[in-house]
Amino acid sequence: MAGTTGGFTADEKAAMKARAAEARAAKKGAKAEDERQAVLDAIARMDEGDRALCTRLHEVITSASPDLAPRTWYGTPAYAKDGKVLLEVKNSGKFGQRYTSLEFQDVAALDEGTLWPVAWAVTTPTAEGETRVADLVRRAVG
Repeated sequence: MAGTTGGFTADEKAAMKARAAEARAAKKGAKAEDERQAVLDAIARMDEGDRALCTRLHEVITSASPDLAPRTWYGTPAYAKDGKVLLEVKNSGKFGQRYTSLEFQDVAALDEGTLWPVAWAVTTPTAEGETRVADLVRRAVG
C-alpha cells in the first residue's frame, strides 16, 4: 500500500524491518523456542481485541497441527511447514484493516480445481469458526 507520494507507509517500513530481523535471526540459527516466543510477543503487542482473537487463533492452529513451527513473518504470527511459511495471521491493526485475516501461502495444500480461496477474514472467535480454522489448517498441511 503505497502512500500518496509513491513511497512505503510507516507500517510497511516497519514490516520490512521486521522481516529483515527475522532473516538475520534465521541465518544465525534461531531456536524453535525463540521463534515461538517471538509469535507470543507479537501477539502481546497487539491491541486488546486483536490480541484476544490472535491468541485464540494461535491456540487453534497449534492444536490442529502441532508439527507446524510458529514464527513471525513480517512481524506477524505465522506457522511454517518444513521451513516454509504455510499460514500467516495478519491482525487488523497491522495495516489498519477492517478485519484480521488468515492468509495461506502457496505451500498450503488447499488446491481445489482451478480456483480456491487462500485468505479468510476473521472477526470474532466462535466454536464454528474455530472448527473451520482447524479443518483448514489440517487440510493445508496435507
